[in-house]
Amino acid sequence: MILITSVREGESIEKALKKIKKKFDKTRILKEFREKQQYIKPSEYRRNEISRAKYREKIKLKNNE
Repeated sequence: MILITSVREGESIEKALKKIKKKFDKTRILKEFREKQQYIKPSEYRRNEISRAKYREKIKLKNNE
C-alpha cells in the first residue's frame, strides 16, 4: 500500500512526518499486521468480542450513574 502525502513548500519536516503518521494510523495497516501474526480461533475471537462488549457496557453504566 502506498501512502501519498502532499507537503507544502516551506513546511517543516516534523509537520510532514506527523501527517504521514496520522495517515498510517487511519489505514490501520499495523493493526492488521499484528492480528495476522498469530491465528485466533473463531470461537476465541467471539468470546473476546463478547467480553469487550460487556466491559464497554459496564463502563457506560458507571458513567451514567
